[in-house]
Amino acid sequence: MTVNLTIDDHVALIEWNRPPANHFDRELLDSIADAGKHAQDAGVRAIVLASAGKHFCADVDFAAGQIRADPHGAISALYEAGKRIFALEIPVVAAVQGAAVGGGLGLACAADFRVASAQTRFQANFARLGIHQGFATSLTVPRIVGPQHAAYMLYAGHSVRGTQALRIGLIDRLADDGHEREEAFALAREIAASAPLAVRSIRSTLRAELLAGLDAALQREVDEQARLMQTADAAAGIEASLARETPMFEGR
Repeated sequence: MTVNLTIDDHVALIEWNRPPANHFDRELLDSIADAGKHAQDAGVRAIVLASAGKHFCADVDFAAGQIRADPHGAISALYEAGKRIFALEIPVVAAVQGAAVGGGLGLACAADFRVASAQTRFQANFARLGIHQGFATSLTVPRIVGPQHAAYMLYAGHSVRGTQALRIGLIDRLADDGHEREEAFALAREIAASAPLAVRSIRSTLRAELLAGLDAALQREVDEQARLMQTADAAAGIEASLARETPMFEGR
């Protein structure tokens, strides 16, 4: 696993590469946060968050076993690292290719802006796994797309492709397939052309409500995810996801 930071004319690129699907763990999230902190301390004015490969991020790797062995402890550790990404003080633009699923959607929604193509797939698949939503999507998804679209995405585990994502506000710019990063850099450079102290101040004001509710939302998510991970439905949902099959839920 590698996280690289490059800086060019007040814009930083934070890129990670964990093939084949860019699953995250605490180490990866901490590395992203470390790179972001270094960038802002170096005077960077905007960050492009991107991953190498086919998919932006396909959630945590449930096959690894740590989440299932100690769900409350493992999920708490993940979200403590994730909070550090939310705490960055400069704007973040996520360049999203392929799929952003579950916690990968949460990571994309931690950014201020998202750029994707018509082929990009966003999915809040938590209910399809038999668990509660996580990575602060309880706050971010309704904030970005509104409560009705958020409810549908979360209840049904509905996939949203790039064109629909633009229509409901989940993404901010639609790029040609394969050019998501270029468009994200264009947006980041527009932001970087503004007065940096003013942008930080404005951003702090706009995100104050989100950050104020973050701890409570994450605690609720951790508690509910850990509780539901113990159910037969979660076992069925996770096994079906790993096997790429349709889950059969029984409500127990």
